[in-house]
Amino acid sequence: MTFPTAEIQVTPAMTPRQMMRGHTDWVRAVVHLPDGCRIITCSNDGSLRLWDLETGAQIGEDWRDDGDTAGVIIIALSQNGNTVVSGSGDGIVRLWNVEAGNVIARWRGHAENTNVWSVCWSADDKRVASGSWDGTVRVWDVKSGRTILGPIETKHRFVLTMVYSPDSTKIATGGYNEHAVKVWNATTGKLLSTVRQEHPVWSLAWTSDGKKLVSGSYDGFIRILDTNTWQQIAVLEGHQDTVRAVSLFRNDCLLASASWDKTVRLWNLDTNLPVCRPLDHNRDVNYAAFSANGKLLVTCCDDRNAYVWDIRAILSEVGLEYLSSIPDVSVNS
Repeated sequence: MTFPTAEIQVTPAMTPRQMMRGHTDWVRAVVHLPDGCRIITCSNDGSLRLWDLETGAQIGEDWRDDGDTAGVIIIALSQNGNTVVSGSGDGIVRLWNVEAGNVIARWRGHAENTNVWSVCWSADDKRVASGSWDGTVRVWDVKSGRTILGPIETKHRFVLTMVYSPDSTKIATGGYNEHAVKVWNATTGKLLSTVRQEHPVWSLAWTSDGKKLVSGSYDGFIRILDTNTWQQIAVLEGHQDTVRAVSLFRNDCLLASASWDKTVRLWNLDTNLPVCRPLDHNRDVNYAAFSANGKLLVTCCDDRNAYVWDIRAILSEVGLEYLSSIPDVSVNS
């Protein structure tokens, strides 16, 4: 694919405005706290850490669970911002109290010492879904800690990614062998649709209106599916290696993709074209997440650091400020 020159100009803003340094192994994922001032990261070093977004300084001590020596692979924040769920290499799903920085629940059900690679919350915070390299998805009741659905035998050898639909009625999974996006009824566990791909599916993101599902794959392509027909409606090309994570800003217009080609790319989903040249990193990138106001993007890298990027400045310099506009969610809209 050939991109218009205006879409790929180099901008002075395209260097990190802040770096979080302190983890001793790969940084795997990040969540933004509702106050807009702090983030939480997780790492293969077995810790979660709280950071000040403005200064890049760590706040307090590392968050650790004595039983976890396998590394924290993924985290997700509850809708109310009070609780983080984590998945680790020991097969345990953990809940963490955000203000106290400690573990408040441990859920066992996935195969022991098998990576829990994906976790996500339902819209009402009452359920958590987890996907594991044991090939299954489980849905947990947050209050009781019991499995209330599953294990769903996905037939993926490894579940690499999983996400609830915005209304929490469906769960989409992606994985290795079978190479496919699969869509499940979130109440019954019934398989609703299978969209086969030639390569493993490593990342998924559902638009907030539920109309599109974005997938990132081992081949470096990003595919957009129409959720009414489950037909592919667009392919975004540019990455040279696995698309490890895709992150949508809440207006459904701006997409960030993190790849093991050592870059993060920003995409305009109105045109399905890149916003600017890639955001370069020294090592493979595992994750990217927008702040709620669309001003910042945090990326997580194998060089043991997390980076903060000024998205508003980047968009301003290429004349695409509207891509970070916050949607009108007023009652009368």
